[in-house]
Amino acid sequence: MTFCLGIKTKHGIVGLSDTRITSGNETTTAKKVYVVNKRKHSYFVMTSGLRSVRDKAITYFTEVIKHQDDQFNKLYQAVNELGNQIKRVAKEDKEDLEASGLNFNLHAIIGGQLQDDTEPKLYLLYPQGNWIEIIKGTPFVIIGNTGFGNPVLRRSLTYDETLDFALKSAFLAFDATRISANDVAFPIDTVILENDKFEIKEQRFEQNELVHISDFWNSRLKSAINELPAEVLKKAFHEKEKPLNEL
Repeated sequence: MTFCLGIKTKHGIVGLSDTRITSGNETTTAKKVYVVNKRKHSYFVMTSGLRSVRDKAITYFTEVIKHQDDQFNKLYQAVNELGNQIKRVAKEDKEDLEASGLNFNLHAIIGGQLQDDTEPKLYLLYPQGNWIEIIKGTPFVIIGNTGFGNPVLRRSLTYDETLDFALKSAFLAFDATRISANDVAFPIDTVILENDKFEIKEQRFEQNELVHISDFWNSRLKSAINELPAEVLKKAFHEKEKPLNEL
C-alpha cells in the first residue's frame, strides 16, 4: 500500500507521499513523485498501485514528453497523455496480471500549472485512463491507504487555507495513517507549487526531523479529550431510570 496526498488551496498546491514499497515480506524505499520543472511549465505525478505497472507507465510517459511536452499548454493535456500510457500498459499487461491474481490498479495524482492554465490544477487519474479535477468543494485527494487520513483533512481543511496550514494538515493525515498501517512509512517527500510561480519545490523529510511534531500532536489530542465539555456523557456511568410502568 502507499500514501499519496494532493491538496489544492486558493494559494497553490501541496503534495505529500510516503516512500515505503512492500513486496511480500520485503520492504524498500523508493520515490513516488515524478516532477517536471520548466519555464512556465511545472507539474508533478504521484502514483499508487502495482510497482511494475507504475514504472512501465512512467517510463512510457517520460519518453513521450521528451518529444511532446512543449506542445502541452494546459495541464489536462499532460494528464490525458499519462492516461494514454496507462491504457497502453493495460493492453500489454492487464490480462496476464489478472490471470496471476493481481489487480491492475494504478491511480495517479497530477498537480501543476502550465502557461495557459489560469491557476494550478489538481487531478485524480484512474486505472481506466479517465480523470476528475479536484476543486474547492473537497480540496484534497488521497490515493493508496485513504481511510485514516481522511478524517483529519475533513475536519481541518478548506480551500481558503494557507499553504503552510495545508502542509501541516497533510503531515498529520500521513502521521495518522503511519501509526495505523504498517505499509506506510518515512521518509516522506513533499512538493509545493505556489500560484503563478511555475516552480515546484521538492523536499524529503526523515522521521527524526518530524517526530517532535507527532509527539506534540499526540499530547494535544490527549489534552483536548480531557478538556472536552462532555458532562452529559457522565450519564453513561449510571443506570438508566426505568419508567414507572416497569417498576
